[in-house]
Order: sequence, then C-alpha cells, then structure tokens
Amino acid sequence: MSTPDLNLLVTLDVLLAEGSVARAARRLRLSPSAMSRALARLRETVGDPLLVRAGRGLVPTPRALELRERAGQLVEDARAVLRPAEKPDFKQLVRTFTLRTREGFVENFGLALIARVRAQAPGVRLRFVQKSNKDSAPLREGEVDLETGVVGKTTGPEVRTQALFQDRFVGVVRLEHPLSQGKITPARYAAGAHICVSRRGLDKGPIDEALEPFGLSRDIVTIVGGFSTALALARAADLIATVPERYTGNLRVGMHSFALPLSLPEVTISLLWHPRLDADPAHRWLRGCVREVCAGAG
Repeated sequence: MSTPDLNLLVTLDVLLAEGSVARAARRLRLSPSAMSRALARLRETVGDPLLVRAGRGLVPTPRALELRERAGQLVEDARAVLRPAEKPDFKQLVRTFTLRTREGFVENFGLALIARVRAQAPGVRLRFVQKSNKDSAPLREGEVDLETGVVGKTTGPEVRTQALFQDRFVGVVRLEHPLSQGKITPARYAAGAHICVSRRGLDKGPIDEALEPFGLSRDIVTIVGGFSTALALARAADLIATVPERYTGNLRVGMHSFALPLSLPEVTISLLWHPRLDADPAHRWLRGCVREVCAGAG
C-alpha cells in the first residue's frame, strides 16, 4: 500500500472551503494551473470528482461534503502537532513529576521546592524516590523525570546535565564532642571514632586516601548507607560524621561542623534529565524551580 501524499490534505481543505480553483490558488499562492493539477491528483487519490461544474461555478459532491469537516479538523490537528509547544497555564496544570535524589536532598531542599511549586502550580505534585545508584536506566525508561547527584562514569552519555552547586565535605560532631573545641589537625580528626557513609557498604574512600600521606587512618566503627543516618548517630554519641556541607545544611542544625584538615576536591551536584524532556515547557519550568531553590539555599 503506497503512502498518501499528506500535503494533499491542505489542498483538499482549502479547495473544499473555497469551492473555487482560482480562490484556492490565491490562498495557497499557487498558479491556477498548479491548483488544477493538484485537484486532478486529489480526484485520482480519493476516487471522486469532489468538485463538479455547475453553471459558472463548482459544487461539491456528496463525498466532498463528507470530507470537508474531517479534512479541516485533520489539518488543524496537524498544525497543532507541528507548532512549538505553548507555555502551559501553570495555575491549571495537573501533573506528577518524579524526582530521584540522594538521601539528604529532600530534607535540605524539599520544603522550599514544594512551596515554590505549589505557589506557581498548585495542581503539580512532586514524588521523591530514593537514589540507590547512579544508573541512568530510570531516566531513560521514563520512570523518573528529574534526578540530582554527581555525574559519574555510569551516567548515560545521552543524559542532559546542568550543575546546581559546588559542595565540600565537612566533619560533624555533637556539641559535647572533644572535636567541637580547639584546632582540628589530621591526627585529631583521624583518632576519633568515625561513621563511614557508603551506599555500597565500602569501608574506604577519598577521605582515607587523603589521610594516607600523613601516615594516618580512620577508626571506622560503623558503616551506614546515608548522610541522615550518620548525622543521627553522631548527634547521639561521640562519633564523627563526614558529610557534604550544603547537601546536609538543615540536617546539621544543633551540631558542630568543622572544615576537614585535608585536601579534598569539591564535588559538583548536578541536575540530570533525559533529552526527550528537554523542550517540554512544564519540565523546563520544574528544572528552573530546582535551580532557583538550590541557588537560594547557598
């Protein structure tokens, strides 16, 4: 079965609306002969004369009358599909967005983001899901609309990314801990009882590598999977939690934080999304909300 020339739909719509080859030609900026040839092609394609001579004018056949409304609607639908997406009315927008974030993001930025979204689009709901790894499959498969985190080797090459903020690791202890007073040296830091944070359950990382040139190693007494768990333990006992500073701002209230006496590179927290959502107006708006909230919390 041959594919029909869909350009003929526009010609059919105009011809049936005007009921005149000459007027249709002017409207489409064609010569009368070109429009006559287009009408001949339409007659052959549809298998009906469509417009027939009646005195000095043309009148539509029953088939033409049947097609007139349908052709007009099809052309309008096609134009709607092909025109750029319009900015939605956010006050009327009803949509649920799924955000995949590392534990700590919702606690630190969630309330401000929810408040901003509800003020502009009260019908929008945010669903936060836990980010247990850096696999890009949930973005690729449409399970997740937006993601935050550090771009890594496992991030899909097609994934769009935009930096949100720079972060650094700091030490955190309860106010009664010895490290809440005095100068923090590598030796004092390493000598304390440490909580290691690792999603994969590893007992070593960049902090331990930074201690090696000093001939020091941490006394790791427990390994946990998240920052909030580490801070909860450190709040209740003489343990040291080492966590990202900005990412855990609200979680560290009432605790003592200190700069690490080590040379560690800063980490970049980024926004990640799949390119199929790049031009979606509502998704673009949500990305702007997240950027503004993260910038405002700096």
